[in-house]
Amino acid sequence: MSFRFIHSSDLHIGRRFANIPEAADGNIRGRLMEARHGALSRLAQAARDHGAAHVLLAGDTFDTATPSPGVIRHALATMGEDPAITWWILPGNHDNLRDAEPLWDTIRADAPANIRAVTIAAPLKMDETAVLLPCPVAFRASASDPTEPLATLPSGDGQLRIALAHGGVTDFTESGAAIAPDRDRSARLDYLALGDWHGRRAISDRVHYSGTPEQDRFKHGARGVCLAVAIDAPGATPRIEEVETGQFHWDTRAVPLTSGQDAAEALAAVLPGAARRDILLRIEASGWAGLPARAALQEAAARAAPDFAHFELLTAQLGTLYDTTDLDDIDTGGALRIAAETLLNDAESDDLSQDDRQVAGDALARLYAYVRGGME
Repeated sequence: MSFRFIHSSDLHIGRRFANIPEAADGNIRGRLMEARHGALSRLAQAARDHGAAHVLLAGDTFDTATPSPGVIRHALATMGEDPAITWWILPGNHDNLRDAEPLWDTIRADAPANIRAVTIAAPLKMDETAVLLPCPVAFRASASDPTEPLATLPSGDGQLRIALAHGGVTDFTESGAAIAPDRDRSARLDYLALGDWHGRRAISDRVHYSGTPEQDRFKHGARGVCLAVAIDAPGATPRIEEVETGQFHWDTRAVPLTSGQDAAEALAAVLPGAARRDILLRIEASGWAGLPARAALQEAAARAAPDFAHFELLTAQLGTLYDTTDLDDIDTGGALRIAAETLLNDAESDDLSQDDRQVAGDALARLYAYVRGGME
């Protein structure tokens, strides 16, 4: 019989999403927070669906070292609902052992019997066929490979060696803190379950990042997943299935524009057609557009935005084509015309920085859209 388990990480339960502006008529931050808690139930269902008796959480289960008592209590209660599933929870950098010592004391004291806080780098029996080799994170920042102890951690003859760790395989700072990409070979591992990277990533047949089960940023371009892992015998290649667990999709779509193009039509062509309430959408406009086209794009974005959980229109890469007849649409004289001409001069000035020219151009576009909206 295969040994089966679910691999997940980086739930960041309790994250407040302060970087997301709260819509006047919505509760997107609250919905995102609840979705992170709801990932626990979806992981449990994934375990049941795939015949797995274990869920491995590879660090950063909680977003901070000091989550509120309610956040801890609700998370433990949800994990404890199905006693047939054992949860193995590893400290990560956000909920590391030193900063989050009271958190781990609470888990050890109050957690249901099917929840195991793996806070010591020592072998733990999962069942007669498998041993868990954990690498808990002691400090938020470390100068060494957190998986180094794995090479010397023992296991019984014929037992699967399954390791659990949190950290990066690539060391961009040359600090020596990177996880060795061949750790599965040097430590004779059947599987190394990694956390820290929020997107799904396979390092080798036996070394995997599951990514977060509920995405939290515009980066990875897909809903969160967990990994359903089955290993038939020591030395056998693990069989891995990605199981979608994410409620929200953080989606980025490009709208490249050219002179004379219908900007509103271009935007409509890239908008998702279904499940908009659970999509956080970022539109990246680029290319060139005149003031009328920019105004049309802004108006189309404003009409579409309420359909989505969150909507952003980014125009930093969109250049503006200016025409004096567009200024006539603002006013042919008076204070508005003077303001428009001043902004146009600044937007085209070689004496100003690119940022200052951008600010002036954006202001002129807003003035044009404001006057046009008043006329309509």
